[in-house]
Order: sequence, then C-alpha cells, then structure tokens
Amino acid sequence: MPNEVFLLSLSPGELAVYSYLLFCEDRSTYQCWPSFKTIGKATGMSTNTVRKYVRMLEDRELITTEPTSVTSKDGQKRNGNLLFIIRPIQEAVEQFYQQQLEKVSLNIQREKTSDANAK
Repeated sequence: MPNEVFLLSLSPGELAVYSYLLFCEDRSTYQCWPSFKTIGKATGMSTNTVRKYVRMLEDRELITTEPTSVTSKDGQKRNGNLLFIIRPIQEAVEQFYQQQLEKVSLNIQREKTSDANAK
C-alpha cells in the first residue's frame, strides 16, 4: 500500500476496496478483474456497496475500469467482470491537491462577493 494514499482522506470503505484491488493487482500490468461479489466477500461489504466505492475510487482517479465479455460454451456472449486498472498514486494525489486549491479559490471568491454585497 503506497503511503500517499493516506493523504487523500479516503473513507474506510474506499480504503478497503482499494487495498483489496492492490492485493489482486498484477504488478507488471497494474490490472486485476475480481467480481464485485469477490471484493464484497473479502471486505465484508454488499455488492452494491462495493459498486459505490468503486465509483468513488474512479472519481478520485485511483482506478479506471473497463467492461469485459466472455463467451459461454453455447457461444453466447455475456458481460464479464470489470477490468480494474490501478493508476499511479502520484496522479491521484496531484488531482486531490488541485481540487483542494479550487475549493479554496471558490471560497475566497464567495467571501469577496459576500463582503461586496454587505457594503
């Protein structure tokens, strides 16, 4: 687990899902493809809760996902598990800091507007 992940203020659920994905990750390709059910069993979460945390990790740009498909024995094509790609932690940290700077800038603008309206 990279130390920088603790700078991102992840929730316990996000941290649990991210940790499990790192555990499953192929270190040479940065990919893994566990099912939501498998992640849920490992982390003690429901499938829907895992799905929620995966979306949150995608929003934070810690991971990306790609759909996969499988062909059954009778030739039917079906959806497979998502392919998870673990992104470099430095990019996520930089994005986090950029978002924090934007929030501060927005708050400063609001204060200036509020002060101008009060006069």
